Amino acid sequence: MGLFGTRKGDSAYGLARRLFNAALPAVLVVAAGVLAMSTGGALAREPVRILALGDSLSAGYGLPQSAGFTEQLQKALRDRGHAVTIINAGVSGDTTAGGLARLDWALADKPDAAIVELGANDMLRGLDPAAARANLDAILKRMKDRGIPVLLTGMYASPGLGRTYAESFNAMYPALAEKYAVLLYPFFLDGVATDPALNQGDGIHPNAAGVAVIVERILPHVIRLIETATSSKG
Repeated sequence: MGLFGTRKGDSAYGLARRLFNAALPAVLVVAAGVLAMSTGGALAREPVRILALGDSLSAGYGLPQSAGFTEQLQKALRDRGHAVTIINAGVSGDTTAGGLARLDWALADKPDAAIVELGANDMLRGLDPAAARANLDAILKRMKDRGIPVLLTGMYASPGLGRTYAESFNAMYPALAEKYAVLLYPFFLDGVATDPALNQGDGIHPNAAGVAVIVERILPHVIRLIETATSSKG
């Protein structure tokens, strides 16, 4: 045996090769650990879960699943590099009272943020704006108590319901957004309402092209919601 345990006749190169081969597994383990530390955050990052609590407008009434609001919004956000999952909690025909009644069920999905899109059916049925406001207030309070950032989307009352009704109804969204310090998108159907080319035959529900317009216009607000949710998660 020679110096450093070399066998007689071994060259210095042969010894170095054996030492390198013996150390190689440990080197690879360390390298893998460093790589995981540098990229693991991006690869293992869980998507921000956004609950879309609403009625037929967010549920995707009359449209294929891929053309509905939540699907188009999710795709638009992911195409821009945002890791998100949009939870479709829209129920066609739902009022603010209905949304409040099923809120605990919807929150069981443990969302990181929420889009609240309710009130259109209250208006179409001529229900008391004060009752709608109380229901939305209760929804936002429960969201706040759970630390869930919210984007509240507004609706405008039909002029046919009268000036007094319209003023009361239209005012509740900005008032509640201010009260609970939540993001506000003033009119969910902005750019789509009354345009026959962007609506289905009933003139009320957007078609796929109409949903695309809604998504394009609301997108900056949803991105702000994601940023708020991400910062609150730390």
